[in-house]
Amino acid sequence: MAEKIDVATLDLKEQLVSTKSVSKTVKGGRIRRFTALMVVGDANGHVGYGLGKAAEIPDAIKKAIEDARKNIIKVSLKGTTIPHEVTGMYGAGRVLLKPAAEGTGVIAGGAVRAVLDMAGVKDIRTKCLRSNNPTNVVKATFEGLRSLRTADEVARMRGKAVSDIVR
Repeated sequence: MAEKIDVATLDLKEQLVSTKSVSKTVKGGRIRRFTALMVVGDANGHVGYGLGKAAEIPDAIKKAIEDARKNIIKVSLKGTTIPHEVTGMYGAGRVLLKPAAEGTGVIAGGAVRAVLDMAGVKDIRTKCLRSNNPTNVVKATFEGLRSLRTADEVARMRGKAVSDIVR
């Protein structure tokens, strides 16, 4: 298991990905609630997402931010891009993440772009495959970013030198 990330030391920014209204029909009528999907990050390799539900939108956003601060991960970066191509999968959501040359920019849709901007990735190409549900897309992006490994990390895990792994 990776070491715990101290949220207090990070300068986190927040970004709203989506809000949604849900209602429940009861004897007295409909009860309306809101859900908010938030992404937080320091644009330097740390990013987290959270889901909040409440009767009012600001309360849902506040809960989502608290949840996102608990789910922060460290992303392996190689300069301004990612070290290798990866496909993140969650539910029906699939997100293809491909490294790009410097100056390319972030070529991504709304939910994926929010996560990558908060993580600090500057050059990347992405494609949402199958589902475009914002919640599943964000979770699939996180699974992809969580599975990234740099050459140094792979060499350390295998007990070899980086020159033995990289051609």
